[in-house]
Amino acid sequence: MTLRPDGIAPHGGQLINRIATPEQKQEFLEKADSLPRVQLDERTTSDLVMIAIGGFSPLTGFMEEADYQSVVDQMRLANGLPWSIPVTLSVDEEVAAPLKEGSLVRLDDPTGRFVGVLELTQKYRYDKQREAINVYRTDEAKHPGVQVVYDQGAVNLSGSVWLLERDPHPQFPKYQIDPAESRALFKEKGWKTVVGFQTRNPIHRAHEYIQKCALETVDGLFLHPLVGATKSDDIPADVRMRCYEIMLEHYYPQDRVILAINPAAMRYAGPREAIFHALVRKNYGCTHFIVGRDHAGVGDYYGTYDAQHIFEEFEPGELGIVPMKFEHAFYCKRTEQMATTKTSPSKPEERIHLSGTKVREMLRRGELPPPQFSRPEVAAELIGAMKGAANA
Repeated sequence: MTLRPDGIAPHGGQLINRIATPEQKQEFLEKADSLPRVQLDERTTSDLVMIAIGGFSPLTGFMEEADYQSVVDQMRLANGLPWSIPVTLSVDEEVAAPLKEGSLVRLDDPTGRFVGVLELTQKYRYDKQREAINVYRTDEAKHPGVQVVYDQGAVNLSGSVWLLERDPHPQFPKYQIDPAESRALFKEKGWKTVVGFQTRNPIHRAHEYIQKCALETVDGLFLHPLVGATKSDDIPADVRMRCYEIMLEHYYPQDRVILAINPAAMRYAGPREAIFHALVRKNYGCTHFIVGRDHAGVGDYYGTYDAQHIFEEFEPGELGIVPMKFEHAFYCKRTEQMATTKTSPSKPEERIHLSGTKVREMLRRGELPPPQFSRPEVAAELIGAMKGAANA
């Protein structure tokens, strides 16, 4: 881990900035109607943003074939730098055919709005099944990440990108803290060690416990819930953010926690995504990253702690961020506190832990989960949201 006077080094050594200057933006706008267009989906739009703000440093754009193949096969960029998830712009053959390498391509968001420019360097075909098996460890289309790969175009477009403008987030503008800003905040607060926490689920007592255990050993906690594209049955981002606001107001030390949104899309790639999430938080300035039970998992595709074991496939210090590995936490009736099997002498029947599915069923029935599982204020917020969704 490389600590500098201004904090931990970004992945690859330099924080990337691909947001167009006012002059560049004007130039692109003048060319807009003459450029060939590619329409991005929700995930590639968020990837464009993450590249531009430096969240995906050292990437300056969508991956060329050498980087793509190396990442899929070896979890490294072509230059050997660790990187575990391909970041690509895939289009249908009829879209790719007229595009010329060496030219500019206009990038539109899902609504057709002009949001970015691609400096096209390469067009290449790729093996979808190989990507699925290597990255997601399955080629089953029912896996949500694999389904995205199978649904996307057969040709990858690569090259550096420019984001036309960094717009405030439509739902959470005050929590939009990009990597350059988070790094400045950590420095301002005097935090030399910062632990990042990733989640796509509402916070519960097990999350709270491992976050606070981590906070005992570092200067600050960077709560960084993902608000990009997720599965349709995941709890909506606005509900999850309200739950975090409630927790921070009542149960956390105000001066040691920063809540910010991660605009990235969820891949559900389990172990590989744990590495990916850690590297992204390194770019935001975190020195440590919490890896819990079944990180970024879905269904039964990954072993309970596979996302922790994968960190051992890299040499110490090679990732440049320290994984903090936690076992599944529960409320121990015997010791009357939150614990894990590492610290509790209890038998299984003396432990209170509920699956996300079980909790969602209780909430739909209007039942509060036990206070040992969820803080009552958070449970009440979730029940209200469930009822609102049911009545909509």
